[in-house]
Amino acid sequence: MIDALGSPGSLLLVGGTSDIAVATARRYLDERPLRVVVAARDTPRRAAVADELRAAGAAVDVVDFDADDADSPARMVEAAAAGGDIDVAVVAFGQLGDQEQLATDPDAAGALGRVNYVAPVVVGTVLANRMRSQGHGAIVVLSSVAGERARRSNYVYGSTKAGVDAFYSGLADSLVGTGVSVLVVRPGFVRSKMTEGMAEAPLSTTPEAVAEAIVIGVRKGRHTVWVPGAMRWVMSGLRHTPRAVFRRLPF
Repeated sequence: MIDALGSPGSLLLVGGTSDIAVATARRYLDERPLRVVVAARDTPRRAAVADELRAAGAAVDVVDFDADDADSPARMVEAAAAGGDIDVAVVAFGQLGDQEQLATDPDAAGALGRVNYVAPVVVGTVLANRMRSQGHGAIVVLSSVAGERARRSNYVYGSTKAGVDAFYSGLADSLVGTGVSVLVVRPGFVRSKMTEGMAEAPLSTTPEAVAEAIVIGVRKGRHTVWVPGAMRWVMSGLRHTPRAVFRRLPF
């Protein structure tokens, strides 16, 4: 259970090798020891993350999760819940993809859609069912400012994040009164292994800053957070920019 100070006793990281997921676990571990379930494919990175979190004081369970496997979400949540209730689940998996390839390769576009949209929808549904039966819990999903308005430089990725954002926002409304909450997190450019080698965008942020926003957002019962907060106003302006002007913007 989440204690009186807002700290969970258990944390599920779906896409547990994500820099943001790991930073979130470390941020919660600064407050108290807890059980952390790392759900990811069986890779050396998963083992390294598990060791890192154990060294930080967590009781770590490792379970398999593969976004390309339609049956994986149900198995993953069942395995994660075998050790007790899931207080907070962070849905943190996804791919950027290569826009040039995605624009011409329908198979690649379809694959990205399955990983970035279909799989998170299934995971969210399974998690909601589990937490509803518990009577408590918080689901955190990593959306993106890219989902606010698809840009030509990453419109396939942006469209998948728009779908995820819409799904989890609706899921949040459907769970009112059940004891289960949903937090949609919309980061801008995050300096992480996912964006390594890419030119930084304005208002870039870090996994640690996103983790701090997640902890505060869950504690305060927020529905949406932007990281950094200024991105809310930047994207509001872009969302209302006339299309003829938007097309000419250099991104």
